[in-house]
This record gives sequence, structure tokens and C-alpha cells, in this order.
Amino acid sequence: AILVVAILFLFLFNLRTAIVSCAAIPLSLLGAITILDRLGFSLNMMTLGGLAIAVGEVVDDAVVDVENIFRRLRENQHRENQRPVFSVILNASLEVRGAVIFATFSVVLVFIPILTMSGVAGRLFMPLAVAYISAVLCSLVVAFTVTPALCYLLLERHALPEREPPLVRWLKKGYGNFLTRADRRLKILLIGVAVLILLGAAAVPFLAGSFLPELREGHFIIHLVAIPGTSLSESLRMGKHVCEGLLKIPLVRKVSQSVGRAEKAEDILGTHHSEIQVELKPMGKREAGRVETEIRNTLAGYPGANFSMMTFLSERVMETISGYVSPVVVNIFGDDLDLLDRKAEEVAAVLNQIPGAAEVMVESPSGTPELAIKIKDDAVRRWGFTKLEVLAAARTAFQGERVAEVYDGNRVFEVSVILHPRSRKQPDQVGKLPLRNAQGNYVPLEQLADIFETSGRYAVLHQGARRLQTVTCNVRGRDFSGFVREAETQIRQKVSFPAGTYLEFTGAYQAQARSRHDLLVHSLLALAGILLLLSVVTGHYRNLALIILNLPFALVGGVFAALLAGGSITVGSLVGFVTLFGITLRNSIMMLSHFEHLVTQEGMKWGMDAAMRGASERLAPILMTALVTAMGLMPLALASGAPGTEIEGPMAIIILGGLITSTLLNLLVIPPLARRLGKF
Repeated sequence: AILVVAILFLFLFNLRTAIVSCAAIPLSLLGAITILDRLGFSLNMMTLGGLAIAVGEVVDDAVVDVENIFRRLRENQHRENQRPVFSVILNASLEVRGAVIFATFSVVLVFIPILTMSGVAGRLFMPLAVAYISAVLCSLVVAFTVTPALCYLLLERHALPEREPPLVRWLKKGYGNFLTRADRRLKILLIGVAVLILLGAAAVPFLAGSFLPELREGHFIIHLVAIPGTSLSESLRMGKHVCEGLLKIPLVRKVSQSVGRAEKAEDILGTHHSEIQVELKPMGKREAGRVETEIRNTLAGYPGANFSMMTFLSERVMETISGYVSPVVVNIFGDDLDLLDRKAEEVAAVLNQIPGAAEVMVESPSGTPELAIKIKDDAVRRWGFTKLEVLAAARTAFQGERVAEVYDGNRVFEVSVILHPRSRKQPDQVGKLPLRNAQGNYVPLEQLADIFETSGRYAVLHQGARRLQTVTCNVRGRDFSGFVREAETQIRQKVSFPAGTYLEFTGAYQAQARSRHDLLVHSLLALAGILLLLSVVTGHYRNLALIILNLPFALVGGVFAALLAGGSITVGSLVGFVTLFGITLRNSIMMLSHFEHLVTQEGMKWGMDAAMRGASERLAPILMTALVTAMGLMPLALASGAPGTEIEGPMAIIILGGLITSTLLNLLVIPPLARRLGKF
């Protein structure tokens, strides 16, 4: 905020006009917060991020109005027949009204696709979009009500400086020289722009893709999965050793273990499954990366168990998406359980061979110890039983059966029948269960059935009324999207699926693809609306083409910024590109609208003089908007990767990168190109 005020004062060099411009920030943001409150949103990292991104647009509306009013008042001072101050301010405000309104609604249209995103991505980014749109619309209202009124109150009775602010004079002088050279060497400039766009397009395939960045929460959940059938006491013993090893790491603060599941839990977990909660001490980004490596190295020292590790929020997000805690989920559907198990093992073997695969796990492996009861048909018939009677008696004895309800007032108690614990603790006692036939004879179960130990499954997974087996996997040290694409190719080449059996990739990859698809489709629809809106503003297809020319160059800046920041594209990064799209459109509209004003309202003949004057008069507002937006985003960009900014940090970096390239193109290439192609 301090830097924003300093920038406005340096450019306007007048305390009163700086106060008027700065007043738009708290008024617009408080208006947006009021709207958010009425809509039921809270102030959190996403809504605050939306307000931070909007600061540049919020100030721009006021700056455009104030700067135009200030310039017209100064010109009015030099007239022989001075017009009333009120009339000058009103006309100056109306002069930029059309361009500001169209530019604002273009930005709002750009953000509509973010509002329509589905799933987890929609829930994450909708508050940001609502905050941004609210702030921008509030700033429009402030710009056409409060700003002119404050200008009238603060500037009416005060003589304005004869000359422009020193910084603006210095910038315009240098800008004029640059613009003259750019006009002479336009072909070279356009070739350079084309080369940069091609380089940016060529760099896109090298950007890694993921749904969410790695979240640094200071807390990990480790899943310890032993062989199915591992007893509760053995799981506790293994977990105790792992916890003791983790506590030896200096930056680990606290460790706890939970085994199995609660009585009516939603998760189908056996006693072979443990969750170990690891809480870390406060630390910086560099230490966070180091402690994660130390934890993984510690876990590697415990053979005989599978481990997977993720931060708490990441795990909750992944579970919301697919029901599993890993980002890569391969579902294998079919009818034959043994076949599903075999194919799952084959898929897991293929995944383990792919670089970057970590913590590959079959979610419901076979091998759980079971006691099988196989009926002897002859014996059952000889003793006068039916198969159903024998199996029902065994189930009632060892699993229990509800047989009645007892009522006490308005309370209902279920009555169940089951053997006493002493009679059902040992496997060899199962065969001694006495069954009575219709003649009243008692026959032990072991005479009616073969009872033997075997292995089975502790859970049979279903989805959409179909049996399935699931293989999950984490990705370490490589591009997430590239890993999934390679995994799909390798599995289809190396694993054959008979008729009736098929696989499906889901998890974060599917969520990322859905978010990307939603953004693309809805952005194209929004683009159609923007083109219709811009055709009204520009009045000619050539001017419309000039505005659109700036968009790829802005996106190239975002691509280069993403490469410099680590080369990863998340859903937050895609939202950054959409935001950048809106900011770039706005600056281009304001530039071309001013050209139109000079020709239609001030009677200038369109040519080099009009282009130079229009560009020079828009120089200060464009630079102020760009710098103010940059200052609003700088804290997010500098803290990118720190706890709380993992999603918005990359978004801010992309907007900053695109802001640089789009501002340069808007100031250096658009004016000379508009001189040749523009129709005003």
C-alpha cells in the first residue's frame, strides 16, 4: 500500500490528486468486502488474493479519471476564455467514461470462466473471482461518483502547476524518442515480437503440469500399510518403531499413530493399515524441503511395509477428488476378482518401472487370512440339513444375528445372538460348533463341512455397481501430467485386458483435465462476448485486431515467468493467465479509445502526430496501472511457495511476467502499428 501511494504521488506530483486517486483503493475494496460479506464469503487467502490482484484495476479507473481531469483543468488555465471548473471536470470525466466502462466489463467477462469452474478447482477459485469482480465493479462506481466530486472539492479553488510532473516529463521525453525509433523500425520490432511469441509457444510443452502445487503446511500424514491380516498388536509395534525413528529428526515436533478404523468409520481399513501424524516445528522454505527428504529417508529404512506421505490439506483435496489420498489413481473394472487382482499387480509393476513413480500401492490386495467353510454335500443330505441352514448357523454363532427389539419407553434396544467370546476365539473351535437337525440330533460343524485356512480379501471394492481393483501412486521429481501420459501409454502396451475388463485413470489428473477443459470452453464463450463488446468500442475490425495482437505477447510473458519460477503449471497458473488476459485487454482498449477521442472529439487528423500525442497522454496512466498492479502482486510473488501462498504465488508470478511484455507491446508497438492500420 505504501509503494502504491508513492507511485501515484511520483506520477501525479500533486498531493491533492494523489489523495483523490488513493481514496479509490479503500472505498472500492471496502465495497467489495461488503459484497463478499453479503454473499457469505469470508476473508481468506483466496478472497484477499482476488482483492490484491484487483488493486491495479481499482486504481486505474480513478487514475484515468483524475489524470484526464487534471490535464483538462491545466489546459483550461491557459485558455483566454476559461470555462467553469465544474463543466471541465464533468466533460473530462465523461470523456473517458465509455472506454472505462467497456474495459471494465471486458475484464468481468474474462473472469466469468473462473466462476463456472467445477469440482475442487471451482470451490478454490470462485471466491477469488467474486472478490476481483466485486472490487472492479465497485471501482467503476467510485470512479464516476466519488472521484469527480473529490476533484471538484480539492482542485476547484487551487491553481494547478503550469507543467506536468517531473517524472512524467522525463518519461515522455524518453518515450517520444523510443516511439520515433519504433515507428522507423516497425518491421524489425514485429519480427522480434513474432520470434518471442514462437519461442513462448515452443516453451509451453516443456512446462510441467499438476493440479495443485506442493502445499507446505508443517504437517504430514504417513500411511503405513503392512501385509493384509497383520494383527493390531503387530501394527502398533511396527508403528512404534517408525515413530521413534521420526522423532530423531531435529525438525519433527510431534508424532502420533492410529491403527485400523473406528466402529462405524467410512474408510474401509484393516488392522494392517496405520496413519502416522507428523507435526513439524516452524521453519523456512529451504528447511521444509530438507525435512521432507529426511522423513522419506527414515521411512526407507523400514522394510516389509509400504509408505505413502502427503500433507494434510493435499490429502483431503485428493480424497475429495477420487476417494484416495494419492494423485494418480488407476481403476480396473471387471467381474472376476482373481483376474482383477492379477491385472492390478501387473499395472503396479508397470508403474514402478516409470521414472518418478513413488509409493505405488494396490488398494485392496488379496492375502488376508481367512477361515473357509466348504459344505460337504453328502454329509449335509445324510444328516437332514440344507446348505443354507448350516451356513446361517455358522454366521449367527461367529458373526451374530439380530433376533428381536426391546422397547423401554421411546427407546429401542436391539437383541442379538452370538456365541460367548470364549467359544469363538480359536480357529479350532469353529469345527466343534454343534448344529441340531429336525430330528433333534446334534452334529458338529466339522462333520458337515471342510474347515481350512486360506487367503482372501479384507474388502471388495465397488463403483457404479461394478467390481474394481484400484492402484494408486504418487509422483516425485518429475512433471505430473507427463508421468500420467507415459503411464497410460506403457500400461496399454504392456498389460492386456480381456473382454469385460477395462481401466480408467482418475484422481488429480482427471480433475486437472476437467478444470483445463472448463476454463478453455468457457473462455472461448467469454471471448466471443468480449469480441462483440470490443467491436462496439473499436468500430472497425482493424482496431479490434490491434487489441487482440497484444494478447499472445502478454501470454508469452506469463510463459517465460513460469519457466523462470520453476516451470510448473497448476490450476492457479491457468487462472493467472486468464487474469492477465483481462488486464491486457483493458490497457489496449484505453489506448485505442484515446486515439478515437483525439480524432472524433478534438478534430485531429489521424497520423503520426495524433498517434504520438495519444500514446504520450496514455503513457502515465498505463505505467501507473502496471506498477500499481505489480506492487499489489509483489508480496504474493515474493512469498511464492511459503505456507499459504502456494496456489496464488505462481498466479502472481505469471501476471507479473505478462504485465511486463504486454505493457512494452502496448506502448512501443501498438501506436506505430495503429498509425498504419488503425481506422479512427
